Amino acid sequence: MSTQPFNSQPIETRRKLARFNRVRRSATNYVVGGLSVLATIVVLAPLAAILVYLIFKGASSLNLAFFTQVPAPVGETGGGMANSIIGSGLILMVSSLIGVPIGIAAGVYLAEYGRGTMLGNAVRFTADVLNGVPSIVMGIAAYSLVVVPQKHFSALAGGIALAIMMVPTITRTTEEMLATVPHAIREAALGLGVPKWRTTLSVSLRTASPGIITGCMLAFARVAGETAPLLFTAFGNQFWSFKLNEPIAALPLQIYVYAISPYDEWHRLAWAGSLVLIVLIMASVTLVRIYANRGVLKGGS
Repeated sequence: MSTQPFNSQPIETRRKLARFNRVRRSATNYVVGGLSVLATIVVLAPLAAILVYLIFKGASSLNLAFFTQVPAPVGETGGGMANSIIGSGLILMVSSLIGVPIGIAAGVYLAEYGRGTMLGNAVRFTADVLNGVPSIVMGIAAYSLVVVPQKHFSALAGGIALAIMMVPTITRTTEEMLATVPHAIREAALGLGVPKWRTTLSVSLRTASPGIITGCMLAFARVAGETAPLLFTAFGNQFWSFKLNEPIAALPLQIYVYAISPYDEWHRLAWAGSLVLIVLIMASVTLVRIYANRGVLKGGS
């Protein structure tokens, strides 16, 4: 290849160089695009494989009794997980009511008020550490803080344990999303005489709401299938229970009990429960995502 400046080379040579550059750029584009598609397939393949296998193993066990009846006694066939489905919904509702406001409030503080302060650094460090703490440790902590003083297991204790797990993810996501909001938007609101707290609520949070909602969904999906914290807090229940101060059934707990049992009937129901759990998580996350994209949760019209 000639080392002369491009403009000083003959026209035919320049045409060949231009053609070579086009081919090289096109080839590079196709290679990078192919690698991106391959990476996407690698990410989606495990999820698709798990979902297909769960459908294969658990779909045949789904019937009306599964969604309307409580677990059958040992040795009897039939029964369902209706109380576990309701119990999981109740525990997740409690954990969301506790964890989402606390996580968002902590993220707002870190992004808007705590930058460079010792307290802000301490909160940020604590959130990062809690993100890596095993879930069973969270369950033991909730057992010591809630179950032992109450002297009994409860749905409230399970909700608190899961809420503790949700807070770090929501906190860090909220901080990062608020950091992406341009300062010019805040300055425009402040220049109009809007107080800082109102600017944070009406401008910063409103602008960053799609990312914050995504963080809340990730936290929700993470805790929805947790079993270890509920072993030390909710404990499980073979009957209907709707009270927060009593032991309560949950899908992950019931799946765990059935999976480690020696009964084929319970193994069959465990696969069905796993399928229902995955579908419920996917459905809830999808619904929130749809409403967020339509602007309902972003304050749009």
